[in-house]
Amino acid sequence: MSAIAEPPVLAAPNDGIKPGEVLLEVRNVSLAFGGVKAVTNISFDVRKGEIRAIIGPNGAGKTSMLNVINGFYHPQEGEIVFRGEKRRRMQPYEAAASGIARTFQNVALFKGMSTLDNIMSGRTLKMKRGFLWQLLHYGPARDEEIENRRKVEEIIDFLEIESIRKTPVGKLPYGLQKRVELGRALAMEPDLLLLDEPMAGMNLEEKEDMSRFILDVNRQMRTTIALIEHDMGVVMDLSDRVVVLDYGKKIADGTPDAVKNNQDVIDAYLGVAH
Repeated sequence: MSAIAEPPVLAAPNDGIKPGEVLLEVRNVSLAFGGVKAVTNISFDVRKGEIRAIIGPNGAGKTSMLNVINGFYHPQEGEIVFRGEKRRRMQPYEAAASGIARTFQNVALFKGMSTLDNIMSGRTLKMKRGFLWQLLHYGPARDEEIENRRKVEEIIDFLEIESIRKTPVGKLPYGLQKRVELGRALAMEPDLLLLDEPMAGMNLEEKEDMSRFILDVNRQMRTTIALIEHDMGVVMDLSDRVVVLDYGKKIADGTPDAVKNNQDVIDAYLGVAH
């Protein structure tokens, strides 16, 4: 997989946190739905500049954990610390405003809108002018839209989707829809990018393309990434560190090599009875 030989499109936000320092910390988080425990006493961190993988068999609690970070779920116990700020309850729009962007396991795009307009929707939080200014499309509002469109066009070039910029996303093949969704998340210029199974449903060529773009987002845009992925080859190739969940509990945490040789992880993926 070759990297794009171009400078970064978007500079990393200056949040005062240096590469390698903890950007996000999950502290003793437990989440249950009625009598069903989704995650139990989970703790791990994500360091600025890394690709952090969250893996585990089906039903391990991975997406529930991502939903807690993103504010979709509120844990009964524990807390999330993001950029040094503790929080127990936060709505998704507040998480987005604080610098957390998200893609979903099932593509969540506006199918009747073009690629350009879908990615442009990711700039909503960057638009400061009020509705009246936007309606008049005059002066500062026009200048703001021009600047936001310029950012979007840079992302379109970065993801190599110029040829589909005006195509309704509902007409695109699945792999390209996933790339458009990535573009919409990048349009938010996040400090932390959450990817929920970015390779799901893709063929080998599409996986190779998506892997390349994830690496480029991390290395060129210097964006910190936390991802859920079932393809273990992808996880081992892309990630700096891996946390493993099984039945809602953490069973391993470390480098890809350490994790893949962990007997608890091997047993979990082989379906050995607990």
